[in-house]
Amino acid sequence: MVMLVAICCSSAMAAGGPLRVYILAGQSNMEGQAKVETFDYIGDDPSTAPLLKEMRGPEGKPVVCDKVWISYLTGSPDKGALGEGFGKLTAGYGSRYRSGFDELSEMIGPEFTFGITASKAYDGPILIIKTAWGGKSLNTDFRPPSAGPYQFSESQSDGLKKQGKDVTQAKADKVAKTGRYYKLMIEHVKKVLADPKRVCPAYDEKAGYEIAGFVWFQGWNDMVDSGTYPNRYKPGGYDNYSQWMADFIRDVRKELSAPKMPFVIGVMGVGGVKEEPDYFRQAMAAPAKMSEFKGNVAAVETAPYWDKPLAAIAAKFKKPKGLAHHLRNGSLPGKVAADRYPLAYAMHKEYWDAAPKDRKMSKDQQQAYVDEYRAKVITPEDEAFWKRGASNAGYHYLGSAKTMALIGKAFAEAMVEMEKE
Repeated sequence: MVMLVAICCSSAMAAGGPLRVYILAGQSNMEGQAKVETFDYIGDDPSTAPLLKEMRGPEGKPVVCDKVWISYLTGSPDKGALGEGFGKLTAGYGSRYRSGFDELSEMIGPEFTFGITASKAYDGPILIIKTAWGGKSLNTDFRPPSAGPYQFSESQSDGLKKQGKDVTQAKADKVAKTGRYYKLMIEHVKKVLADPKRVCPAYDEKAGYEIAGFVWFQGWNDMVDSGTYPNRYKPGGYDNYSQWMADFIRDVRKELSAPKMPFVIGVMGVGGVKEEPDYFRQAMAAPAKMSEFKGNVAAVETAPYWDKPLAAIAAKFKKPKGLAHHLRNGSLPGKVAADRYPLAYAMHKEYWDAAPKDRKMSKDQQQAYVDEYRAKVITPEDEAFWKRGASNAGYHYLGSAKTMALIGKAFAEAMVEMEKE
């Protein structure tokens, strides 16, 4: 899509300063699923309104950072659709599946405010190299070389047999996938650094470049993988993730000849701050506490940036969808059955109570009933508020530019702090 932009950041660069390179990698939330159309919502909150002013120019258009460049590799290698977009950093370097890899999209990820924030701490040019693909795991897709081959557990092998699948073939397929996106990431970083001037015209060969840091923002696919983590609901159930994350940090530093490269782990925060222990979040953050990484690996919690008001409306949206599902599948027995199935009734009480007495309805009648129920649950004010601040599902932080902007800023602040130390 074509996006109007405004120039930002100081055009004056410190002469002789090396090009500062930051690498951003991960899955769909590193891609970025927050639409630019939700920018106005950032200004509604007095605490984030100043951040919006940094993201927009005087005319209300997304800024173009005059001293920050970006190269973004994404797409599907299986479909022969792997592509790079590069240029000066601005809004539009989020997910590009709908726009084309070399065109600005309508979305942002953490990269936008990361670059804006990092540029305030350094007078010289900055280059961001971003590689991100949705639906990818650390245990397989981004598996680092030091982690060794993926090992199938006995229960996984038994499960494949029960499903009638060829275990040998399944293991061969896993071998083919293991580490594939890790390699793509490393290859692209090295390609860009072999000729920085191709992406960043301000690059001075005499001044050279320095790899200033790496940001990792991933986790969903490992979090829900019960095969790889069979004890995920127990303390220590995700210990392997911590081990592989540490391997990843070591291997990336070795590959790029940057043994003390500052490394930020973006800790999964979907759903917000939790009162009960979250074993996966603990596993993600664990490497930052290892003695060998002291002072140069930081775990940044993203849960504090979860938008509670938007999440409350998202919960309302689920209600008519849930009722429609139950009506469509005939899974709401009559009220008499509630006495027989008290647990089921307790779990779905709202749907049971909202359901019509006559369950034998046509599809059109069901839809009309659900529409009427939806109008009772979701107000026009809810609809307007949602449209202003959200643009995607919960696992994508509701597609809120406010959330993505705060996360990107937090990543950069953690990076700058480590650089100082």
